[in-house]
Amino acid sequence: MGSGMAGLVVRDHAGERPEGWTAPGQRLVRSAATERVPSLAELGRVHIIGIAGAGMSGLAALLLARGVRVTGCETRDSDTLRALRVLGAEVSLGHSADHLHHVDTVVYSTAIPMSHLELRTAADRGIPTFRRAAALSAAVADLLNIAVSGTHGKTTTTSLATVAAQACGLDPSFAIGGNLYESGRNAHFGSGEYAFVEADESDGSFLLLHPRIAVVTNVEADHLENYGDLEAIFWAFERFVDRIEPGGLLVACADDPGARRVAEYARGRGRRVQTYGAAADADVRVENVVEHPGSVEASVTGAFGSQDVVLGALIGRHMALNGAAALTVAAELGMDLEVVAKAWARFNGVRRRFEFRGEAAGVRVYDDYAHHPTEIAATLRAARAAVGCGRLVAVFQPGTYSRTQTFATQFAGAMAVADVAVVMDVYPAREEPLPGVSGALIAGQIPLPEPRVVYEPRWAATTGRLADLVRPGDLVVTMGIGDVHLICAELLAELAVREDESRP
Repeated sequence: MGSGMAGLVVRDHAGERPEGWTAPGQRLVRSAATERVPSLAELGRVHIIGIAGAGMSGLAALLLARGVRVTGCETRDSDTLRALRVLGAEVSLGHSADHLHHVDTVVYSTAIPMSHLELRTAADRGIPTFRRAAALSAAVADLLNIAVSGTHGKTTTTSLATVAAQACGLDPSFAIGGNLYESGRNAHFGSGEYAFVEADESDGSFLLLHPRIAVVTNVEADHLENYGDLEAIFWAFERFVDRIEPGGLLVACADDPGARRVAEYARGRGRRVQTYGAAADADVRVENVVEHPGSVEASVTGAFGSQDVVLGALIGRHMALNGAAALTVAAELGMDLEVVAKAWARFNGVRRRFEFRGEAAGVRVYDDYAHHPTEIAATLRAARAAVGCGRLVAVFQPGTYSRTQTFATQFAGAMAVADVAVVMDVYPAREEPLPGVSGALIAGQIPLPEPRVVYEPRWAATTGRLADLVRPGDLVVTMGIGDVHLICAELLAELAVREDESRP
């Protein structure tokens, strides 16, 4: 997926960010470049705030598998918490200073504000606190890390590389931002020497890893509440490249101007680089891409020869690029690529990555994590190939007020790929409301006729509104980082009820 940043030139940094870095989160990002990573032994008994989160639950599972005692807290019970309790975690509901008795360290994500009761308590009691990435780095420090970064495509690329290693009998450790369908897991501590890690750039925490292989799928403006501008984002990705182990490899997408710029920086620093993509000068070429309603296939050619791959349960040309990145990693690690290709043909996907949720009354319902304009447009373009003769109905819940304010026009343009666009109100996450910022800011700019654009500010009313809108043959895809995915089951149930009531 390109970012439209043609003409970018490489700067020569000595590790210092130029003046003018004034985003609210700048200190957070800058500190990651020098933040200390504890040893596994040093963590002692760990308390994880928000332990059910996609990244936190995976970290908890890894730490438990490595013999670390883990406690945690969450606002409500869930299947994730029940699974962690089975693994040995002691989990409490709600937040309380009492949770920190007999705790050696506290782990938190940057979604947790520093004013959080348990973080304040830890500071008052002198209990060391670490960000999730620091604890994750400690958990895999003795393994050969393959870190997948980029604005989009991290989860899918990490998943494909992990499945490839599993198919070849390597039993890797992994930490992924979504659950693999086959195993139902987002993390595992294996017996092998490799660890496949989804590296989060949003707050600079990927700078706490020391990868043997680093993947950069793409680089474009995102998380500006932390970075401020695109130049600061490139500064962070360049520091990420600098952390690749000596003799290691950078795998970067030649089709994306941002990733290409990072590759040029890496070469300038004497790093080993392999690029992939449809570009004529890519080291690993992606050709003959064919999209199917439930898969995508392509020919991938590099120094390892040529390999035809079919990616099961994945749709869209951008998925072929993710497959090429994972195949480049597999070749670098000496995997049998024919075995890898067979495993990918059986791949049944990752939760919340164009996940099929069901069909009722002739309406198919999918869910996707897309939350950036580029991701939304790519998801909807890919979904269109699966629609058939019906309509593509897109439901988007924008995440955070700052992101909505920054990307409202781009979100609107991306939603125009659909036949019918439904915009919900903002999922606030950790943010306070901003004056004049709501889902209406996006809906009002979508360049579709008014009857095909719906703004529904009431979460509870969205299911009924959708049930009134859709008709047999339609494909519905819900998108966003918040709780929009919960609508899928409600919509399917409502459609089933209406279908039953309409029968004579």
